[in-house]
Amino acid sequence: MAAATRLGPKTSLLVHLLILSWYVFTIWSNCTLQTSDRHPGVRSYGGRWKYLTFINLVSQAVFFGLCVLADAVHSAVSVTTARDFHFTVLAFPVGTFVFISFWTLYTYDRELVYPKLLDEIIPIWLNHAMHTVIMPLLLLQMFLQNHRYPSRTKGIFSLALFAALYLSWVLWVHHASGIWVYPIMARLSPVGLCVFLGGASLSMAPLYLLGEKLSLMMWSSTGEKVDQTGHSIELFF
Repeated sequence: MAAATRLGPKTSLLVHLLILSWYVFTIWSNCTLQTSDRHPGVRSYGGRWKYLTFINLVSQAVFFGLCVLADAVHSAVSVTTARDFHFTVLAFPVGTFVFISFWTLYTYDRELVYPKLLDEIIPIWLNHAMHTVIMPLLLLQMFLQNHRYPSRTKGIFSLALFAALYLSWVLWVHHASGIWVYPIMARLSPVGLCVFLGGASLSMAPLYLLGEKLSLMMWSSTGEKVDQTGHSIELFF
């Protein structure tokens, strides 16, 4: 089952290898910062794994790893299915959420999400690698390859499960260590915190639908054909 693509097999493999290498390099750079010992969050309970930004970086690397594997093993239906599911349910909506939520809060008051002291710890390029570059790479991937979306019920339920697990992790970190993952949480009242966390979780569903809509818009005008078995015919140019 091959998803439609705008690239030939070798070019697709090369592009995905480059993007995978970028994410591996970004994660490596994040984990090997010489100033990490000055980062209050890294030294506290949960380390980097309590930040959605870092979890998203790993998720993007896993996704593009699946892309490379799918490019290398064309007949592996299970790999292609896993790749498409990961992109539609996790990589795109979570990556888009990280991009939008970070820069919205940063523009309003950076101290709520990325205090100025972090500028002395995390290089500017790495900040943009974690919070900015993810968006154009996702849009590029969506443009180059048409991913099969699951049913909306299955897709949104799976995304909601991820959001619930991450929210539970954030609450557990606070319970176990007394710290909030993000500065904004410490400033909110209990009611405000519930509204904030609830709103953030509920915003995932519209982002899933946004990805579905954008994918449809990008591919509806390509003349992509589907055979009687439901398999997409690849478009190489």
